[in-house]
Amino acid sequence: MAYKISDECIACGSCADVCPAEAISEGDIYVIDPAKCTDCGTCADECPVEAIAAE
Repeated sequence: MAYKISDECIACGSCADVCPAEAISEGDIYVIDPAKCTDCGTCADECPVEAIAAE
């Protein structure tokens, strides 16, 4: 079960900076590649607007 970034994303980059699997891509709303995501939850812990949750 990968994590997913919601429309609440403010594209701050905090999640991408801490992702050990480099599974997060930049954009207007960041995107997590489910094939690369290791379900560690580090991104969700780092998100200042709580826009990341387990799918």
